Amino acid sequence: MKFLSIATLTAALLGGCAYMPGSSSPAKVADGVLVGPNGMTLYTFDRDVAGSGKSVCNGPCATNWPPLMATEMDKPSGDYTVITRDDGKKQWAVKGKPLHYWIKDMKAGDKTGEGVLNLWHTAKP
Repeated sequence: MKFLSIATLTAALLGGCAYMPGSSSPAKVADGVLVGPNGMTLYTFDRDVAGSGKSVCNGPCATNWPPLMATEMDKPSGDYTVITRDDGKKQWAVKGKPLHYWIKDMKAGDKTGEGVLNLWHTAKP
């Protein structure tokens, strides 16, 4: 009979609690806004057209506003869809709006991207 070590069993159980590719929701709600699996605030961009399947934030824009990336295994669920970026990579969207982080948010709970250029807003559930 083969026995699992306590460390192996604990790692397996805790790993099941984290966001895994293909799971149903790439974001959760914290303090009234959507946050990514890392706990950081997510944002939407007014210039992204809901339902277009695209983000206009590419290149230098995406350096400052990193996309919430999806994998090939991820599937739409509820309000969440997967779009294809200009570089061919996948990104999560909510209610058709692509989701982004803000490079200047330093810790979970920061919302310093709200209102930047009057075009960026915290993503709401």
